[in-house]
Amino acid sequence: MPHKHDELVLLPLGGAGEIGMNFNAYGFGHGDEKKWIVVDCGVLFGREAATPGVDLITPDISFLAERRKDVLGIIATHGHEDHIGAIHLLWPMLKCPVYATPFTAKLIQGKLEEAGLRERVKLHIVPLHGKMSLGPFDLELVSITHSILEPNAVAIKTPLGTVVHTGDWKIDAHPQVGEATDINRFQALGDEGVLAMVCDSTNALVEGHSGSEADVRKALTALIGTLKGRIAVTAFASNVARVDTVAKAAKIHGRHLVLVGRAMHKIVQAAKDTGYLSDMPPLMDFEDAEDLPPHKVLYLCTGSQGEMRAALTRIASGDHFVKLGPGDTVIFSSRIIPGNELGIYELHNKLSRLGVDVLSADDHFVHVSGHPARGELAEMYRWVRPQIAVPVHGEIRHMHAHAGLARSLQVPQAVVIENGQMLRLAPGKAQIIDETPSGRIHLDGRVLVAEGLGLSRTRRSLAFAGLIAITVIIDEKGRVAADPSIFLEGIPEPVHEAVREAVDAALERHNPKKSDEKKLAEAVRRAARSAADNAWGKKPITRVEVVVI
Repeated sequence: MPHKHDELVLLPLGGAGEIGMNFNAYGFGHGDEKKWIVVDCGVLFGREAATPGVDLITPDISFLAERRKDVLGIIATHGHEDHIGAIHLLWPMLKCPVYATPFTAKLIQGKLEEAGLRERVKLHIVPLHGKMSLGPFDLELVSITHSILEPNAVAIKTPLGTVVHTGDWKIDAHPQVGEATDINRFQALGDEGVLAMVCDSTNALVEGHSGSEADVRKALTALIGTLKGRIAVTAFASNVARVDTVAKAAKIHGRHLVLVGRAMHKIVQAAKDTGYLSDMPPLMDFEDAEDLPPHKVLYLCTGSQGEMRAALTRIASGDHFVKLGPGDTVIFSSRIIPGNELGIYELHNKLSRLGVDVLSADDHFVHVSGHPARGELAEMYRWVRPQIAVPVHGEIRHMHAHAGLARSLQVPQAVVIENGQMLRLAPGKAQIIDETPSGRIHLDGRVLVAEGLGLSRTRRSLAFAGLIAITVIIDEKGRVAADPSIFLEGIPEPVHEAVREAVDAALERHNPKKSDEKKLAEAVRRAARSAADNAWGKKPITRVEVVVI
């Protein structure tokens, strides 16, 4: 029986108000004595324009790190990077067990090995449909469909009620590889009574249904049969069903399949190691494929989002062993993730300059989403029938659309929360009860740094307006003892003279009896920056060092 002051709370630290970086903490108990579980621990990928030099972005989990003795485990719903990509980075702050189904565990294991953590982390492999108990939480995995193997919803049962956390999902009766959505179990949970459903909002603005991998298989196989030269298909490596489709299409049309890209090889190997793709046709090495006629080759490549270091980007730049040219075709069997448009279209242009034909989901039925459209959301609500709808995994506009749909389906309450807002889930009422600091951590090279340090902002400023670095030398009495050293980087030559004149004038005005080192440095900095602004219309980052000899 629950204590009279016990409460059940949800605290998203990532993925609420954005697509990616999913991190959802559930707490049960009273006051500061709550026990916690974490569902998913993902990343965002840095973007050069917004976060130059940053590869990955993770949630700031300081709140939970301070309570790590009460964190009972991390449960991974599936193996996408925005759900498991931060485990090896953030685990040292929590040091708790990790739970995942076999395929997802295989991907996590690889990350832990690369980080030198494999022997330290207790990674528990949970079977499909598995159940486990962690403190006051009884957990059950419910199979669902998505664009990766072994996606799971998690039924979280507590003394105060059951929460269904969907993870990423769609409804696909014919997923091609892996299990279909366990409709009967969702309906049974609804019959038992569900307090809240915490649910994917990605496609909450899209009418209808997302479509089936079976239909993509038919269309993509037919399209490949119409093409004559070399073919390169690019898709998300994690979409094992799509990989299987391309492999079988290659066999049907007498082509040999070549995997191109490290991630593609890793995913295929993980799938085979966990019992999938057992009937996949043999693969060919690129060296052997070079000797084949063009109509006998099909490449399956990483790089569908225009990633700078991915295989297809390097192919388009001529910096790869795979060569494409006139008569060849690249099929983008993927969608454009918002924010990646410029990189993808630039990749299209580079391929077109090589004489390659570029085909995409804009022209042909070669992709379906892995997330539920409004019709699928409505079906899920009819199965589960929660008292409370909590949209997550979406931008604010997606989450509000999702909440509106839930209300139209007669869900008694729908609550939109953002990262850092703690939501109390109680029968009859959900209430935001606290605001928890929730920032972001940047993986800058090999170093984790807080977003608030402003390194990305400084780098953006450097890219926009360059750098002025000035060294001023004074004697022990504060008098200028030598000409200043002025270094200008990324600044047009006509601006240089204006800066030098401004610095000289500031030093001439310097009165050692009225100005100390700090005041002198600031006066020189202001003069140089103002001169650059007047001459150029931009304000460079300006640094001044005063050296006493």
